Amino acid sequence: MAVNHPTREQIRLENVFTALGNPMRLSVVRTLAAGGEYPCGSLLDGISKSTLTHHWRVLREGGLIWQRPAGRELLLSLRREDLDARFPGLLDSVLSAIDRAGDDLPDAADRHPRAAGQPPAGRS
Repeated sequence: MAVNHPTREQIRLENVFTALGNPMRLSVVRTLAAGGEYPCGSLLDGISKSTLTHHWRVLREGGLIWQRPAGRELLLSLRREDLDARFPGLLDSVLSAIDRAGDDLPDAADRHPRAAGQPPAGRS
């Protein structure tokens, strides 16, 4: 289950904005910003597998997430270090804007076991 990620230098601003232009993907970025890795299927409930695959592809190709194989699934994590190096302050501005907007986004965190007090999977 190989996935391709853009290098830090290949991350383009227009692809980042495209990836962030969807409320579900914004919700995922907000959840991943808390740190750790999350199984792909745990962040958005009630969404078809094909739709999830589309969202993960847009986020991955936009340079926002890492997808790492772990057994039969993929774990997601935010590429904060790469995004901060490529576009300083952008991610913090987006996250602040999400917080100021309130609960207008689907809340991926409420659907994840971590919200119930379980720690995220560690990153190796």
